Amino acid sequence: MAELRHSSSAGSRSSSSPLRVGDEDSSSPHVHDHSPNGGDDEDGGRPPRHRPIWSVSGLHSLFPFLGDDPRVSPQKNKISLLLILILAVVSLISVYGIVNHLNAPYLCKKDGIVLNCPHVKESPSPWENPLSATTSWKPCAERRIGGVSDLRPENETNGYVFIHAEGGLNQQRIAICNAVAVAKIMNATLILPVLKQDQIWKDQTKFEDIFDVDHFIDYLKDDVRIVRDIPDWFTDKAELFSSIRRTVKNIPKYAAAQFYIDNVLPRIKEKKIMALKPFVDRLGYDNVPQEINRLRCRVNYHALKFLPEIEQMADSLVSRMRNRTGNPNPYMALHLRFEKGMVGLSFCDFVGTREEKARMAEYRQKEWPRRFKNGSHLWQLALQKRKEGRCPLEPGEVAVILRAMGYPKETQIYVASGQVYGGQNRMAPLRNMFPNLVTKEDLAGKEELATFRKHVTSLAALDFLVCLKSDVFVMTHGGNFAKLIIGARRYMGHRQKSIKPDKGLMSKSFGDPYMGWATFVEDVVVTHQTRTGLPEETFPNYDLWENPLTPCMCKA
Repeated sequence: MAELRHSSSAGSRSSSSPLRVGDEDSSSPHVHDHSPNGGDDEDGGRPPRHRPIWSVSGLHSLFPFLGDDPRVSPQKNKISLLLILILAVVSLISVYGIVNHLNAPYLCKKDGIVLNCPHVKESPSPWENPLSATTSWKPCAERRIGGVSDLRPENETNGYVFIHAEGGLNQQRIAICNAVAVAKIMNATLILPVLKQDQIWKDQTKFEDIFDVDHFIDYLKDDVRIVRDIPDWFTDKAELFSSIRRTVKNIPKYAAAQFYIDNVLPRIKEKKIMALKPFVDRLGYDNVPQEINRLRCRVNYHALKFLPEIEQMADSLVSRMRNRTGNPNPYMALHLRFEKGMVGLSFCDFVGTREEKARMAEYRQKEWPRRFKNGSHLWQLALQKRKEGRCPLEPGEVAVILRAMGYPKETQIYVASGQVYGGQNRMAPLRNMFPNLVTKEDLAGKEELATFRKHVTSLAALDFLVCLKSDVFVMTHGGNFAKLIIGARRYMGHRQKSIKPDKGLMSKSFGDPYMGWATFVEDVVVTHQTRTGLPEETFPNYDLWENPLTPCMCKA
């Protein structure tokens, strides 16, 4: 284009005769006299022979509208000019794209086990939940103060219900809430649930070792009658734990309220005391009355309180997190789910050496032989699960996402996690980008935690409370812990940000080797603008514990 402009201007300067007034193209601003001898050629302006093709007259032959040939119509001039402009624009866009692609920093560069990512300007307010002000929901599942109890007299109870709350602390918490609801549905008396030891947790914790029993019973006294122990008139207590005659075992998952009335209540009326097991997820959500769901929220958010010593220790840890820099500072709580058991159960593929992958395959084959089979189908399964966002995020992936969201290197992060699979090597990328990672063991001395080490669930309760009270909570995979935290933060005001990464979209971004950092940051920010823990509209089979909006919250 520069050569074209130079040749055209040179031709103009060498012209010695003005344009003829009568020429049909004289009105066009693009027409100039390029004749080297100052006049018009007798043959109609054709370039002389033996002239180089890239001379000025050669350009006239390629682009007739540059000359004053009267045989070239204005319509053809306009079409040719339009084509030139289109080609020029396309060329500029292509050149810009190539240069930008070559100069743009890629997502992150790996230096050994360290991830180095481009610097991102910190968001003006990464700690606030900007859209929370647009909502006007408030908790409304608390008990009615001064209301009239609809609880029937003790002599009119239909019988006693006894359950084993299995699993870890949070699974047990859900089971307790469901047990209260089931007792209400059947107008039965609830015997204080037993926290059952399982193969993973191996913990002999009792209900009273974790929760405030007096508060639990008193807060629910107008809803359900709860007793601390099996009645004295029932002498063979061992039978309640072992006898099939005293156990209801055919309860389907997410059963409707009507199922209990039709199938369980008659047996309770007959035997007077019945145990329900297993009792994991044995009550549905959208197939029970709304007042029953509201009662479950009442149990979860108001009746179930940890012991005062657990609450006090958790408050101390929170205070230390907020003052780690010497001045008041916000902190983030990160629930990092990347334990060996979780990695194995996910059947996803992760970065590692051949030896690591071989050991993981052996572990999966031993623990889940039916799912593992011969292992030939696992690669395709792993790809599909990653595309669908059903794989746990690795620590390095979490680090990149947080940096893209605008959290600086100085961010104080409380990590609630089990033993991370891969140890320090796997944690290195996250620790390199966010060096201020701490756990409860870093914040408290051995003597302070000695009392709580007697029960694994007590330590889990500390993590639960510190995460619940954080300024920002980030989950990396599903599970009862994360959904109970997010649900409680929604219920208590949803002013604090709770981030639930879109793992499906993130897997596509991480798998794109040509995505620039700026594009990745934009994708992360836009995608997670509304994934910050705001109350969400419920849908069929929704999870009450993660989103308590419809039955448990009301307009402010």
